[in-house]
Amino acid sequence: MKTASTCFAMPLSSPGFTPQDPLPLSGNEAESVAIAPLVRELLMAHLQRRPAGIDGVIERLTAEIDRICAKSDRIQTSGDVGHWQTTLVRHRVSKCLTYYEMGSNQGRAELHSSLSAIVYRHVAPRGSNLGFQGRYALLEDFMQNFYIEVLNAFRREHDLLATYTPRTQLELAEYMAFSEQYAKRRINLRGGHSQQLIVLRAQAFSRRQPAETSVDMALVSEGAKTEAAEAHAHSSVVQQVREKMMAETADPGDGVMRDRVVNALVQYLQDQNQPDCVDYLVLKLQDCSAAEIDDILGLSARQRDYLQQRFKYHVEKFSQHHEWELVHQWLGANLDTRLGMTPTEWSEFLASLPNDYRHFLDLKQTQPTNPDLSDAAIAQTLGWTPKKVQRNWTKVLKLAWNYRNQIRGADA
Repeated sequence: MKTASTCFAMPLSSPGFTPQDPLPLSGNEAESVAIAPLVRELLMAHLQRRPAGIDGVIERLTAEIDRICAKSDRIQTSGDVGHWQTTLVRHRVSKCLTYYEMGSNQGRAELHSSLSAIVYRHVAPRGSNLGFQGRYALLEDFMQNFYIEVLNAFRREHDLLATYTPRTQLELAEYMAFSEQYAKRRINLRGGHSQQLIVLRAQAFSRRQPAETSVDMALVSEGAKTEAAEAHAHSSVVQQVREKMMAETADPGDGVMRDRVVNALVQYLQDQNQPDCVDYLVLKLQDCSAAEIDDILGLSARQRDYLQQRFKYHVEKFSQHHEWELVHQWLGANLDTRLGMTPTEWSEFLASLPNDYRHFLDLKQTQPTNPDLSDAAIAQTLGWTPKKVQRNWTKVLKLAWNYRNQIRGADA
């Protein structure tokens, strides 16, 4: 759920179906219809299989449509309840299928993009002179809080446990469709006007922001020249600005490299079908506390511990096998730099390895300058299979990783 951008329509990939297509209906629309069978029929017609969690989704969609139709005076007095029921079924199922076809990653990005575009101009206090970066930071803070509210509302309105969280692709699609619908609910205001709920929340959020503080940027960068200026220079605001300015003078290449590693790790986790690990990574990158992660993802302490262990396993596999060159380059621990060790440490590390592993490392170090020295050629030289070459290289990297950390820990 990660960047604010202009939302665009995303058609479903199923042949012949878009969110605007009328779904097939059965029965007389002028009369009240059996909602649950209709929801099931429309879902199964496009899914072509019975995905996990479908019974709960059908039950919740049915209850929601029943509740809306029962509480709406306009629907009840229309004389055409069946028409409204089937219209709502068509709308809710279409939204759910839209997010289902997008999948977890694209669906979340589209939802975040759509909602962020709605509230972008509302999150900052009126009259503020914030640029894009400042407004974007406020937007991300607001959206994080709003997603927590949506999850709690979803649990409350469907009588779910406080620990419930979507697990299957269909359940997640249902939840994302609910999030969009919840955000766009119209709230009646005085004077006969109405406004979307997410806009009202954003306006309330902006009113809670502190007033802007004037900061002398020359004072920040050059330091104080008088006693009064010295006192001002020690204020928390100036200190924070100075720290930010100093942080922004760092080598931008490291930030680019970090982004490459993060993007590659996210893609790896998605390929491994670990969407909850992606969620955990995103929240950790936003410096969320354990309690905040539990609340956002709906985890118990035990479930979080399990997720952390699974996340650690995949990160180690990613770092030591899948994208070892990228990660070690980012850490300054590639083969050109002796896997991040000093010459003395490297000699001691080599001495701790068996002879065939030392020979193996010599060949791997020669590999970048010798195009004929492929992993297959190394396997033939050492009398190993190609799989054994990969397996032993992972072992060597792990040994180097542990040795380096052990040395650094002893020095500390």
